[in-house]
Amino acid sequence: MPGIESIGQNTVSSNLQQSTTGLADNFDTFLTLLTQQLQNQDPLSPVDSTQFVTQLVQFSSVEQQIAQNQNLETLVNSSAVSSSTAAVSFIGKQTVLSSNTAPLQNGSAKWSYAFDRAAAGTTITISDSAGKVVFSGTGETNAGLHDFTWDGLDNTGQQLPDGAYTIQVSATDETGETINANTSITGIVTGVDFANGEPALLLGNIRASFADILSVRQVNTS
Repeated sequence: MPGIESIGQNTVSSNLQQSTTGLADNFDTFLTLLTQQLQNQDPLSPVDSTQFVTQLVQFSSVEQQIAQNQNLETLVNSSAVSSSTAAVSFIGKQTVLSSNTAPLQNGSAKWSYAFDRAAAGTTITISDSAGKVVFSGTGETNAGLHDFTWDGLDNTGQQLPDGAYTIQVSATDETGETINANTSITGIVTGVDFANGEPALLLGNIRASFADILSVRQVNTS
């Protein structure tokens, strides 16, 4: 079954083919009418040749536009192939993404968060995919990058199932002013999703845009 990108490309190609065929048919009709008009014109009041030249120029202009569209289609298809090839090359690589959603796998989920200045207090809240808060606790207050690993236990000590969970880091300074926290996750790219027209990375059950990539590293197998 063809993918969405393939269907879109086939539609564009079909439209261009129809435009080219239609232009050729119309041009043949124009030449036929032109010939008939020249044969049957009044010798004492001939048709202004400027009109014929103008119409020929218009046909030429349309033909050039169709040719430009064909060239553009070729560039778009080449770009799509390049993007797909580049996306697949990420599979198996360790990737850091700007994201607050991480997969809980085998009873462990890990995030990183960073402050640009020290905080007086930090609260960490974790929610499940339905938006329900399942865990809350305190976090680091020093400026800089911090790692937070969650064992998948809610505040009652119950082990929660694997899945996607979202972290929220709330911090304030000594004056009560909010400090922004930049959150990220690190994981191995397990696949690429082309379903929505552009490639997206898959880290388990997490779907990430290329715009969220912060860094990519080769996995050390030694």
